[in-house]
Amino acid sequence: MPELPEVEVLARHLRPRLRGKTIRAVRVRRAKVLSPTSPRELARVLAGAKFTDVTRRGKYLLFALRTRAAGKKVVLLGHLGMTGRMFLARKPAPLPKHAAVVLELARGNFIYEDTRYFGRLTLDLSAVARLGPEPLSGEFQAAPFGRELKKSRQPIKVKLLDQTLVAGIGNIYASEALFRAGISPRRAANRLTRPQVARLWRAIRAVLAGAIDCGSTIPLDFGAGRADGLFYFGRAAGAPDYYLERLRVYDRAGKPCGRCHFPVKRIVQAARSTFFCPRCQKR
Repeated sequence: MPELPEVEVLARHLRPRLRGKTIRAVRVRRAKVLSPTSPRELARVLAGAKFTDVTRRGKYLLFALRTRAAGKKVVLLGHLGMTGRMFLARKPAPLPKHAAVVLELARGNFIYEDTRYFGRLTLDLSAVARLGPEPLSGEFQAAPFGRELKKSRQPIKVKLLDQTLVAGIGNIYASEALFRAGISPRRAANRLTRPQVARLWRAIRAVLAGAIDCGSTIPLDFGAGRADGLFYFGRAAGAPDYYLERLRVYDRAGKPCGRCHFPVKRIVQAARSTFFCPRCQKR
């Protein structure tokens, strides 16, 4: 599932391509992804609306629009789920088999495609109301972060996946941040010392910022006939087309740690894979 860096890269990619574009028509092919918004309500609100901005909150895309009726401002919330992708395509191109929602523009279509339909494109914003602070913003401070951790006995890796604690961190970057901070993923959140909290706070920001800067493995090129294999990854401007993300422990079980050369270990926590170096991240 895409995490904060991938969604941020996609928002930056879509923003200049959608800003100022007017929605001519709305086609809903899978009503499930709109819930609780109905297809009729979506079409009523969006037909004639103009995109004014594309931003991100946690792992969500926020499409700001100004409606045709009285110029009212509305926000369309997008979430990619596990297999979703959102992109622009020329109108002559055939729609993908799993296109869930199509927003017709003057010279193309904005398409939300999802093979498993776990994502969302909806007018309901309740999901973002529950999110914690943005980790790369000024509202994410080490002291309040530490106070929240003191309230939890969960393993710190599991606690980092709590989107009410901090928004946008998922499985990949939780493992990466803990490695960078030298903290065992098994350590109880309320057992972290003040220096450990400070290191983890800095590591979270550094890991996420670095991932955004580097982009990832596949360029955002959804041209006709291109079988890119992935659905949300992008890359930083000027990065090689197939830049390999510099992940230090995630998905590297059995491979040598880049610091001490001890084999990276994989464990399961809360039904999710955790990767760490037992030597660099002693419990």
